[in-house]
Amino acid sequence: MHFTINNPSWHQTLPAHTNYWAGPYNARADLSANSRHKSVVSGMASKIIRKLRTTVRKVNTTEESVEDFPERSELDDDTEGFSARLSGTLSFGDADLADEDCCEAAARNSGSEFLHSFESDGIEYTESPLGELKPSNMLTTQLQESWNKSRGNLIEEKLVFEVTSANVVHDSSSKYVAYTIHVIKLGSFDDNRALIIRRYTDFAKLNVELRKHFKEEMGNVVFPKKIIRRNFTHETIAKRSRAFEQYLQHIHSIADIRRSKVFLEFFYLRDLKAGQGLLRGGMCEDAVETLVNAFHLQQKLCSLNTEHLLFTQTSISVCYQELDRLEEAQEYCEQALQTINSQENHPLLVPLLHSNIRLSWKIAKDKRESEAKLQQIQEAGIDVLNQPSLKEHLIKDFLE
Repeated sequence: MHFTINNPSWHQTLPAHTNYWAGPYNARADLSANSRHKSVVSGMASKIIRKLRTTVRKVNTTEESVEDFPERSELDDDTEGFSARLSGTLSFGDADLADEDCCEAAARNSGSEFLHSFESDGIEYTESPLGELKPSNMLTTQLQESWNKSRGNLIEEKLVFEVTSANVVHDSSSKYVAYTIHVIKLGSFDDNRALIIRRYTDFAKLNVELRKHFKEEMGNVVFPKKIIRRNFTHETIAKRSRAFEQYLQHIHSIADIRRSKVFLEFFYLRDLKAGQGLLRGGMCEDAVETLVNAFHLQQKLCSLNTEHLLFTQTSISVCYQELDRLEEAQEYCEQALQTINSQENHPLLVPLLHSNIRLSWKIAKDKRESEAKLQQIQEAGIDVLNQPSLKEHLIKDFLE
């Protein structure tokens, strides 16, 4: 870059009798002249840079090439980054960081369901100076209200009865079809298998009992008729399978019937009795499978019979203890104590507390609450030392 300096006053500072371009070399004068020359050049360069900075700040300016003004290139880069940061988007290498910050902010304010409702519920957007669409901050309250409403719209849980298989069984004295029916809970994640195996005569007995106790509710319920011939054809079995599904679905939809003892025991009481018989015979591995199935049935059918539930939980705990599966045994033992709740005089309370203390100690779990409860019962005058074991109680217990 070249600068032309036209300053007559500078030449006038030289003495009149001195020939600047000829004569003996004066080092001091030459040094002084160079210094003044550099000072003037530096001042002029500073003025040019200030003018360039002033030009950059103006909006409607004519573009100059980068090659002509290298200083302008640096200023443009800095100004562009500064403008980008003001508009909410970092430039150059910070773009990824900006995206990450935006994602974190969105995650703090909402979940995936919220994002879905955000896109579909008619939310307004504003356009940034860079042309990007961004949600308006003024709608924060509306978005929160929308999210709270969507959380309340939960899917209703519903039980479905599905015949998954039908097998012809030959006994020594009879021949019948065994229908396997799975009880499935829709509207939630259901990984607990619950099934029953029943024959036509079992359904017929249930129908008779329900009509006896619920004449009005059962007035319009149709039950498949008994036939004498062609009982074991594929067509008959398929029709009865669909009919049993519809029958169970219909009577379960009637609140008084689905809460009744007759309906609930049709599903799980047989398994409880079978599990007790296997426990008495020392066949704990078979017993626990039957009892867990009965437990899942009671949960899905929302049984209110606490005695049956308590027997099931306690029996499963004993079976797991016999199988040396201590963590599962302690889990069901603790559930049984919660089922008893505040029944201080229940015959199973002291044996359950003893069992829970022993199991908690073996798996290194806190047992102080059970110990305090047992101490409280002892101070109330109840003998806690000479009590039958949990297994002895279950073997002697008679299920009704």
